[in-house]
Amino acid sequence: MNAKQLICLVGLFATVPAAYAQTGLPDSIKVPDGHKVAMETTGVGEITYECRDKANAAGQTEWTFVGPKAVLNDRSGKQVGTYFGPPATWQARDGSKVTGTQLAVAPSSPGNLPYQLVKANPAEGKGAMSGVSYIQRVALKGGVAPGTECTTANKGKQEVVKYQADYIFWSAS
Repeated sequence: MNAKQLICLVGLFATVPAAYAQTGLPDSIKVPDGHKVAMETTGVGEITYECRDKANAAGQTEWTFVGPKAVLNDRSGKQVGTYFGPPATWQARDGSKVTGTQLAVAPSSPGNLPYQLVKANPAEGKGAMSGVSYIQRVALKGGVAPGTECTTANKGKQEVVKYQADYIFWSAS
């Protein structure tokens, strides 16, 4: 290989994204050592909120999370699955799916959902979700509770909020 070929090869690899880096993320949502990225997706969809009575606060109301509905796309924009709930469920097009337990959240930027780390339950079905151990929610856009008023007068009203987030699926190395 001559120097020109080597420079072209190095340039090619410089444009290929490296494995998902956790640098810059809050420590509380970093995946423990000993795991590797199994799949990177971008979820594009909506979250439904409902105006309900505030828990343990008689006469007060608040917007309460009802559930998500999103399409999961790979980095090229091709749909590879869906995300829905409750319970929070990530399902690949091959039918395999995982649910999980939230381990941590951390603030992201104002007006956006928080970062999240989920410990995945064993996958149902064989396929893309098999072996997934953790799911990270990062690169957030929107999704927070509505800014409209939630009062006893509009209790029971639902509002749908658009959002986007990257869901990074990890498996044991």
